[in-house]
Amino acid sequence: MALSGIFLMVFLVQHLAINLTSLIPDNGYTFNKISHFMGYNPVVQFILQPILMLGVCFHFTMGIFLEYQNRRARKSKYVFHKTRSSWISKNMILSGLVVLAFLALHFYDFWVPEMDYKYVSKLIPAEDRYYHELQEKFHNSTRTVIYCISFVLLGLHLNHGLASSFQSVGVTTSSQKKLKLIANIYSISIAIGFTVVAVFHYFSH
Repeated sequence: MALSGIFLMVFLVQHLAINLTSLIPDNGYTFNKISHFMGYNPVVQFILQPILMLGVCFHFTMGIFLEYQNRRARKSKYVFHKTRSSWISKNMILSGLVVLAFLALHFYDFWVPEMDYKYVSKLIPAEDRYYHELQEKFHNSTRTVIYCISFVLLGLHLNHGLASSFQSVGVTTSSQKKLKLIANIYSISIAIGFTVVAVFHYFSH
């Protein structure tokens, strides 16, 4: 669970970096070039993408399974008491399910049309289509709000997930303060970065 989470967090950095190139004032030239390379490079498409999708499926399936095991192991509900644990640490399954629902929407918006373009309709590759498609998706105010809310919950999920993942793989408690700082910087950067992309393209039309 921890290793798959760390793997997906590394992917998010790469995904955000590519999305941020859409903010460069070159009419989408850089973003289109990188997106086209990622969309048609055989190593990315037939090796890295299946590994990524397997990692996503494994992480969410394992998360749901572990939550089921934990609930089944408790014969009675916990008694309410004050604790230093944060809300997100107690509700990782909830934030995870929201992220999963958002991921399904994201796949519907971008991955499914891409598969249709390449393998169903079999259209001639257009290197300059990606930037326009990205802008079109964020012209809808409801969709933009849903994305932004999802990014906030993703950030909260990552904040606790990063720290607990490294702890699960053996990072000692003496490194907890540094680990928490890294988790804060990482999760806030991811949430703000993706939100900026969505808001920028919403107001750019």
